[in-house]
Amino acid sequence: MIHFAFDPEWMETVTAPFMVNAFVAGVCIALAAGVMGYFTIARHSTFAAHALAHIGLPGATGAVLLGLPVSAGLGAFALGGALIIGALGKRASQREIATGTVLAFATGMGLFFARLSSQASQQMQSILFGSILTITDAQIKGFAIFDLMLIAVLAIVYRPLLFSSLDEQVARAKGVPVGAMNLVFMAMMAGVITIAVPAVGTLLIFALVITPAATANIVTASPFAAMVTATLICLASIWGGLVLSAMFPAPPSFVIVTISTLFWAVARGVAALRR
Repeated sequence: MIHFAFDPEWMETVTAPFMVNAFVAGVCIALAAGVMGYFTIARHSTFAAHALAHIGLPGATGAVLLGLPVSAGLGAFALGGALIIGALGKRASQREIATGTVLAFATGMGLFFARLSSQASQQMQSILFGSILTITDAQIKGFAIFDLMLIAVLAIVYRPLLFSSLDEQVARAKGVPVGAMNLVFMAMMAGVITIAVPAVGTLLIFALVITPAATANIVTASPFAAMVTATLICLASIWGGLVLSAMFPAPPSFVIVTISTLFWAVARGVAALRR
């Protein structure tokens, strides 16, 4: 039987340097995941977002074999997969086929790399489930730089990206470069996946990218409000998960996912009662 005993010294744990890093990383991750989560749902690309996390797996395990930074390999493969999916899948139906094909090949490659080295196999475990408590100062700086780049790119492409996300056919008829917007979106999503995977891993990435955005779409009406709400829900899930995992020793990723899902379940329940 599993017991989750209350830790009376949880305040000391919460204020420890590694927890402070986790809280700061949570802000960066929530901002990126909250904003991109809205576009992911609007573009019907939830499968692609989930697949990109797994497509980055062979890059991470391959980086371990070559002695390179895991995040570099993860990001390179996620970006490469994103561009391939974006180029091959110009329409939603085509993206599903392209995503499934690239995902299957990447998963097999990741397992092959993991079998070549015990170190890569061990790294695969952390990639699958994440470890936000081991976030370093260097990673936080990388997260912050990515957020600034994401905001800068969105400031440039926000209107055409939003238009093509909400009504692709009309946007194409109006002359919006839908194909280019698809590539930009997939590239940005690859970046979000790269910074979010260290926190919750590839298996639980939906908890940060999709679930808060789905909840925000239930309780808000405008795109901007949905992005802000999704960011706040994501941040509350991460911070709440960190605090609860310190109070009642448990894997932070599990608690973060649980809180995010509870937000969604409550929003769905309230919406159903109102109807």
